[in-house]
Amino acid sequence: MSYIAFDGKGYETWLASSNDLLNWKNLGRQMSFTSSGWDANQKAGYNALVNTKWGGNYELKKYKGKYWMSYFGGSSSGYEPEPLSIGIAYTKKKPTTAFEWKRLLQPVLSSSDKDVRWWENRNKLFKSYVIEDKVGQTGHKFIMYYNAVGDSLPDNKPTRWYERIGMAVSNDMKKWKRFHSEPIVHHSRGITGDPMIQKIGDVWVMFYFGAFWKGRETETFNRFACSYDLINWTDWDGEDLINSSISIDKKYAHKSFVLKHDGVVYHFYCAVDEKDNRGIAVATSVDKGKSNTHF
Repeated sequence: MSYIAFDGKGYETWLASSNDLLNWKNLGRQMSFTSSGWDANQKAGYNALVNTKWGGNYELKKYKGKYWMSYFGGSSSGYEPEPLSIGIAYTKKKPTTAFEWKRLLQPVLSSSDKDVRWWENRNKLFKSYVIEDKVGQTGHKFIMYYNAVGDSLPDNKPTRWYERIGMAVSNDMKKWKRFHSEPIVHHSRGITGDPMIQKIGDVWVMFYFGAFWKGRETETFNRFACSYDLINWTDWDGEDLINSSISIDKKYAHKSFVLKHDGVVYHFYCAVDEKDNRGIAVATSVDKGKSNTHF
C-alpha cells in the first residue's frame, strides 16, 4: 500500500505491507521532503497502471521497463498550500520495498499551463489516477483522471470548495495534455475528487468522494460513477458507499481505494475523528471481526 502522510510540514509518500489486508506494517518512504525543487515540501503519490480487473491481482504494470506513479506536489510548507501541480515519478526497482523514486524535473500539469480549464484555474491540482486506455476512444495510450480547484462556473468570480474531476491523456507517461474542456464528474457545489478506477464486468467504475454538496454542507462520503467508454460517466444516485457512521470517522469519512480479494470487498478510506485524528480505515463486505470497519 502506497499512502500519504502529513506531519505539519507537508505530504510525503510512504509504503506499507500486509498479509491479510487488515494489519499493516510501515516499510518507509517512497518520496520524501527535499531541499529544493518545485515539489520540495509536498509529494503525495498514487501508483499508476494498476491492473483494473475487479477481483484480479491488482499488480502494477510496467511501461518501458519502469513502474510509474503520479503525484501532486508543491514547494511551500503547510497543509495543501498553493500552488499544487501534478508530477510523475518512476523506478526500475520492484516497488515492494521502500526506497526513493526518481521524479521528472518539472510538473506535467499545473494551473499555469496555457490550456488550463476554468474548473482547475485556482492553483491546486490534487489526486491523480493513471490507467492504460485499452478502450482506445481517447486515441492515446494512457488516461489520467484528476481533481482540481476552480471557479464555480466559467467566467464567474472565484469561490471556495469547488473541486471537479477531469481527464488528461498521454502516449509516453511524460507528456500530458488535457482531454475535453469540461469536467467529467462534478456536482453543483463542493468537492468531487480522488478518483480510483476498476472494471466490473463490462462497466468501468470510478470510485470517488464527495464533500460539502448542496444540502450536505458539513458531510463527506464515498460514491461512484460508471462508464462504458472511460469518457462519459453516469453518476450513481443511490446511497453512499461510505459516510460518517462510527467514532473514528465521525468528522470525515472520505477518499476511496476499493478492491475485491477472495470474495471480499475491501473499501479503504481516510477516517477523521472529532479531535482531527486522521488515519486509514477499511470497511469490508464480509464481517472480518467484531466490526466490519477497522482502523
